[in-house]
Amino acid sequence: MFGLKADWSLEVFERYFTLGDYAGGEARWCPGCGDFAVLNATHRVLRDAQMPPEKSVFVSGIGCSSRMPHYVGTYGFHGLHGRALPIANGVKSRRPDLDVWVATGDGDCFSIGAGPWIHAMRLNMDMVVLIFDNGIYGLTKKQTSPTTPTGMKTNTHPRGALLPPLNPLTTTLSISNVSFVAQVPDWNPPMLYETIKAAHQHRGTSFVRILQRCPVFSDEFCKPMQENPEQMLVLTHENGIPMDDSVLRVFKETQEHDPADWLGAMALAHDTTRIPLGLLYRNPDAVVYEDLSAQGLEKTNEEKLAAIDKAIDAFSI
Repeated sequence: MFGLKADWSLEVFERYFTLGDYAGGEARWCPGCGDFAVLNATHRVLRDAQMPPEKSVFVSGIGCSSRMPHYVGTYGFHGLHGRALPIANGVKSRRPDLDVWVATGDGDCFSIGAGPWIHAMRLNMDMVVLIFDNGIYGLTKKQTSPTTPTGMKTNTHPRGALLPPLNPLTTTLSISNVSFVAQVPDWNPPMLYETIKAAHQHRGTSFVRILQRCPVFSDEFCKPMQENPEQMLVLTHENGIPMDDSVLRVFKETQEHDPADWLGAMALAHDTTRIPLGLLYRNPDAVVYEDLSAQGLEKTNEEKLAAIDKAIDAFSI
C-alpha cells in the first residue's frame, strides 16, 4: 500500500527482571524475625544477577527457614526434615543448568540432617546453602538445637542446655573438599547482601551460616551480639567479602585474613572470644561433583535404556 514495503518483524527486547519477578507468596514469619532480611537480600542477589526465575530452584527441609521456597518466585521443593541437601544434590546432578539454592536451619541441617550436611559439603556441587541459625527449634516452639548456648533455658531443658553447642564452622572446615565457608549476621544488610552475592558467584557448595534473630523464642542467642558489636571480628581481604564504610562503622574490630588460608580459618572458627564475620575459607580448585555426575546426560532415553540392558545382559547366563 502506498508503494511502501510492509515489514511485520517485531523487535524483541531483552528480558529484565525486577524484584517483583522473584517474589513468591506473602512471608508469614513472626514480626522481627531475621528471616525477612535473608529473603530480601536473596531477592536482590537474584535481581542483580538477572537470573531467570524459571532457571532457579529453592530447596528446603523443615523449619521456619524452610518456608523460603514459598516466598520466592522460582521453582521450589519443600522437602523432608533434614533432607534438603540430598534433594538439592539430586536436582543439580540431573539438571546442572539450574541455579540451585538451599534454605535450612540449625536443627534441620546440624541435627537430623547432619549426615547429609557432611556429604553435601564433600560433593561440593554448585549451589548456595543458607543456614538460618537462631540456636533454637523455632517452628516447634523452643526446643534445644545443636547450637543452643550452654545454660539457655528451653522447653526440653528448662534448667538450661547442658552440652556445649556444636560449632558449625569448625565442623564444615574439617570436611574434605569443602570450598566456601562464610558467616554473617542477618541484621547488617550490606554485609548480608555482599556475602550471599559472593556465595552465589562461587562455583561449588557455598556454606553461609547466618546468625539469625528469633525475638520470640531465642532472643538471648543474637541479642548479646547486637548489644556488643565489639565481640564481632570482621574479616577483610582483597579476595574476601567487600566491606563498605557502613559495615565498618558498626563492627570496628577487623582482621586481615586470606580466605585461602585453611589453618587461619580454622583458628578463627575455634576462637571463642570473638565471632568472625565474612569469608573464612574459599578453595576455587575443589572438585565439583556435577562435573562427574553429569556425564551421559546428553544421551537420549533410548540410548540410556540400551546401556542399562547391555549392563544387565553382561550378568545373564
